[in-house]
Amino acid sequence: MDQEETRPKVFIVDDETVSIDVLATLLRPDYRVVSAKSGEAALARLDSHALPDLILLDVVMPGMNGYQVCEQLKNSVRTRDIPVIFITSSIAEEDETQGFSVGAVDYIGKPFRPAIVLARVRTHVELKKRGDMLERLAILDGLTSIPNRRRFDQFMEYEWSRSLRYAHPFSLLLMDIDFFKLYNDHYGHAQGDACLRLVAEAISRSMPRTVDLAARYGGEEFACVLPATHEAGATAVAERILQAVRGLQIPHAHSKVADHVTVSIGVASMVPTLQRQPLDLITRADQALYKAKRSGRNRLASLDYDGAA
Repeated sequence: MDQEETRPKVFIVDDETVSIDVLATLLRPDYRVVSAKSGEAALARLDSHALPDLILLDVVMPGMNGYQVCEQLKNSVRTRDIPVIFITSSIAEEDETQGFSVGAVDYIGKPFRPAIVLARVRTHVELKKRGDMLERLAILDGLTSIPNRRRFDQFMEYEWSRSLRYAHPFSLLLMDIDFFKLYNDHYGHAQGDACLRLVAEAISRSMPRTVDLAARYGGEEFACVLPATHEAGATAVAERILQAVRGLQIPHAHSKVADHVTVSIGVASMVPTLQRQPLDLITRADQALYKAKRSGRNRLASLDYDGAA
């Protein structure tokens, strides 16, 4: 990643070209700057592009005003954590009150005072960076360093909603390390922890798409969330994981299926509908995992379309 890509991104939303030009000139030495000239255009860009670290949002614009745009941003799981600074030529007390009530973090007045603009942008970008770091720590599993159950739940909810909106297929893998209790009993918990870390790495390496998520589901259980993926694609990922874990060749003297550590995987796929919930997919994957275990472990399994195991 080059130096340009590592700089914070600021999104300017203003219907006046002069205002955009002034702010962009001030900010470009230290930030990546993108812009839009209406609230509608801003929301469309945020829905389809990488998110910024800060939004500078004009209050008075044709069509959607700044307050309306900010309300939509704060009501969306995808954009609610982006700090918004309102830019306006009039900062009356009632305006500030309304702005803070819809979720803004600050105001910048027109005409712009360069030192004030730079100071406030710098402050809120730094606060966002610290918040992001704390959030990352809160959603990572302390042992394996992959996402934890909390992140799994968040990701499932968000991607389920997206798949429902676009009628995309949605797949989930649930997996267990086979006979892990026997592994811990024989080799000890320190070696068991090392085993979990190695398996987590193998699972992550088997999922090259950045839109997918591998998470520690609990204990020796792992989950892989695969948005916009049919059952055939999910099965291919599961096969890669099986081979990757076998390839680790971690000795397991008390396994009943191999002389090394293996996993069993349940594969489930469906297209979300208003009548279905993420729990339906999780239940289906869990049933498929049970089928894999019942069939001899060290393998993957899925259910028939009627749900039969």
